Parts: sequence; structure tokens; C-alpha cells
Amino acid sequence: MKELIDRLKTLKINIIFYEQTDNFFVQLFRYVFVGGIAFAADWGMMVTLHEAVHMNVYVATAIAFVFGLIVNFILSKIFVFQEGSDKTGTVGEFVAYGVIGVMGLLFTEGIMWILLRVGILYMIAKVVAAALVLMWNFVARKMLLYK
Repeated sequence: MKELIDRLKTLKINIIFYEQTDNFFVQLFRYVFVGGIAFAADWGMMVTLHEAVHMNVYVATAIAFVFGLIVNFILSKIFVFQEGSDKTGTVGEFVAYGVIGVMGLLFTEGIMWILLRVGILYMIAKVVAAALVLMWNFVARKMLLYK
């Protein structure tokens, strides 16, 4: 936590976001930042597909999740897990990243199904699901892929 606080105190973007680190808290901070951008891409795609294209909300959620996964992978490689996976090459890394993401998608769909059944608006349900799945994705990727 001290390393994160020290980096934030500098107010220098390159130290906060670019300088390589394997510190859990710095990476989590960056992952939340990256996750926010990926979530905006995911959420925007879901709403567009559901509202403008009139796609089923669950199908729109799945397609948008894949779009968000791609955005998250690219930004995570730049800002969070710069060192790459010890276990695989880039293709294998993306596949493993995707498998963890698919598990997150299943969690997302399940959480949304439950929240929609109790009457919560789908856009709010997506925010709740995304927050929970963000933590699953970071911990799983950090512990299983980027040890």
C-alpha cells in the first residue's frame, strides 16, 4: 500500500500508470482504472445493442462483455501486467485471459438474471455485476496468470 501512496503523491502520470511494478496495490489501482474504461466500452455497447438495435438484453450483455474483454486485455497489457504471463506466449495469454473473462461473463449473466428478476433496472444491474466481476477478474488473473 505504501508504494501506491508514494506513487500517487508524485502526481506524475508516468510513475502512477506506466512505470513497471509487480506491487499488488499499484496493479489493483491500475486495474480499476483500466476496468473503468473497459466497463464504459462494455456498458455503452450493451445499451446501444439493446436500445438502438433492440437486441435481447442477455445477448447484448454477452457481446458487450467480449468487446469489454478485448479493451481490458489491451489496456491491461499497457498499464497493469506489463511483464506478461510466465506460462504462455501472447496468444496463450489472451486465451487464458479470455477463459477467466468467460467465467466472469457467466457470473455477470447470473448476477444480472437475479437482479433483473427482483426488479432492478438492467443498467444498474450491470453496474453491480461489473463491480463484483472486476474483483474476480483481477484476483484470478493476478494469481493464476501473472504470478
